[in-house]
Amino acid sequence: MSHRHVSTADSLLAFYDLLIIGAGPAGMAAAIEATRAGARVVILDENPRPGGQIYREITRNVPAHRPYLGPDYWKGKALAEAFTGTNADYVPGATVWSMESQGEGVEKGNCVVGISLGGVARMIEASAVILATGAIERPMPIPGWTLPGVLTAGAAQIALKSAGVVPQGPIVLAGCGPLLYLLATQLLDAGVSNMTLLDTSDPNRRLAALRHLPGFLVSPYLLKGLTLLLKAKRSIHIVSGIRSLAIVGKEDVEGVRFTTARGHETVSANSVLLHQGVIPAINLASAAGCALKWNEVQRTFQPASDEVGCTSARGIYVAGDGAGIGGALAAEVSGRIAAITALSNIGTVAQHAVVGKLKRLRHERRRYLRGRAFLDVLYAPQQEFLTPSDPQTIVCRCEEITAGQVRDAIALGPPGPNQLKTFIRCGMGPCQGRLCATTVTEIMAGERGTNPSEIGTYRLRSPVKPVRLAELARLPHRPSALMAVTGRDPVDHHTTNKETHHD
Repeated sequence: MSHRHVSTADSLLAFYDLLIIGAGPAGMAAAIEATRAGARVVILDENPRPGGQIYREITRNVPAHRPYLGPDYWKGKALAEAFTGTNADYVPGATVWSMESQGEGVEKGNCVVGISLGGVARMIEASAVILATGAIERPMPIPGWTLPGVLTAGAAQIALKSAGVVPQGPIVLAGCGPLLYLLATQLLDAGVSNMTLLDTSDPNRRLAALRHLPGFLVSPYLLKGLTLLLKAKRSIHIVSGIRSLAIVGKEDVEGVRFTTARGHETVSANSVLLHQGVIPAINLASAAGCALKWNEVQRTFQPASDEVGCTSARGIYVAGDGAGIGGALAAEVSGRIAAITALSNIGTVAQHAVVGKLKRLRHERRRYLRGRAFLDVLYAPQQEFLTPSDPQTIVCRCEEITAGQVRDAIALGPPGPNQLKTFIRCGMGPCQGRLCATTVTEIMAGERGTNPSEIGTYRLRSPVKPVRLAELARLPHRPSALMAVTGRDPVDHHTTNKETHHD
C-alpha cells in the first residue's frame, strides 16, 4: 500500500472524511492515524514533497550526503516512510486559498476548502479539517534587512536541506533562539568557518527563566541544547548583549553595525541570517473564522483551541506548531490527537474506544513540551527588535511601508490594525500580513501603552493566498464556491436584491 499521489485537480474526490492542510510532522502523523481508522483522507501541501520545514526533503536526503543536518532531522525518515505507506490522497504543490467551516452557509454541513492545483481551482468538501500549517519565522525588521544578501535562518536552512547550498561568507547570524545555534552548528559541519553570531537575547531574562529550569532539566531539549551551545562557543565568534543592529551596504550587504555596552562596532559580512524565534502560521485559521488568542510568553497570536485541537469553528482542528510552538516531536503527537478527536466527533470511530488512547497521547505530548517555558522566557525577543525605533526601517515589505509611516498613521486614531491598513495599505500585499502583522501589532501596542491582546491582529478574508481570476471564473457557481470567493451567502444576497428592487 502507498499513498495516491494527486497532481491534477480533477483527480481529487469531491468529498473526504478528513482533509489535512500541511504535510509536516503534525500533518503526516494525523494522516497515518486517520487512515489506520479507515477514513478517506486527503493531505494538501504547498511543498513538492512531504516533511514540512523541519523535515524538508527527508524523503530524498540520505545521511551519507547530508550528515551535517544532524540526528534530529533524520528522525523524520521513519515518519515519512509510514506516511508514504498510507492510502491517503497526497496533493503536493497545492495552494489552499479558502476555507469555510460547518455552518448555515456551507452545503450539507461539511467544511469546504478552495484549492489551486496545476493552474486549476477546485472546491473540496470534508467532514472535518485539520490545520497543520506549522510555523513561520517572526519578522525581524532592522535597518537594511531588505538588502540582497539578507536571509532568515529558516531560508538558509531550506537551501541547506534542499540542495546542500550554504550562503556566501563571511556570514553573520543575528538574533535569538535555539534555531540560530542549530543553524550555526549545521553550517560548521557543512564546512563554513568564517561566521559571527550576534546574540540579541536579553541577559536580564536569565533570572526570569530560572524558575522554569527544573522542567528544562528533565526535558528532551537539555542534552541537545548544551551540545549546540558548547560546539558553537568553541568554533564561532559570539557577541552577546546586543542592544541594536543595522545592516550596512548600498547595493548588497557589506556588514552589520551593532551596539553593546562597550559601544558601537561593525563586522564585515556578505550574508546575514536573521532570526528571533518562530510563531504559528495563523492566516488560514483566521480567514476560516477561528478565534485567536494572545500568547504572552511567546509574544504571538495563535488559534484558540482546547487540548485535543478543537477550535471555535465547527469541524476545524489545529495541530502542531500552527496551534502553538512546541517542536517537531510534540507536533507529531498533537497531529495524532487531532485526527482521533476529529474522527470520533464525525462518528468514524466510537468515542468510548479512544478515551484511553487520547489520555496516553496527551501525557506523551506533555513530556515533549517540558522545557518549552524555559526556552520561551530565555529567548524572548527584546522590544527594540519587535518595534523598530528607526523611522526609515521598512515594516511591510510588500508595500514598502516604514516604521515612521506606521506610527504617523497610528497617530491619526485607527482603533486597530484592520483600520490602519486602510490608511497606508500595510498588510494588503501578496503575503497578507505574514511579514508585518506581528510588528504592526507590537508598534501599535507600544504607541498606545497597552498590551497586544487589546490591539488584535489583521482579520483575513478569502482568498488567503493569490489565485488567478481565470481560475475563480471557471469554478462551478455553487453556493459554497460563491461564499468562498465573495464571503457572502448567495441566498441572502439574492433575497436582499429582490427586496431592494421591490422597494
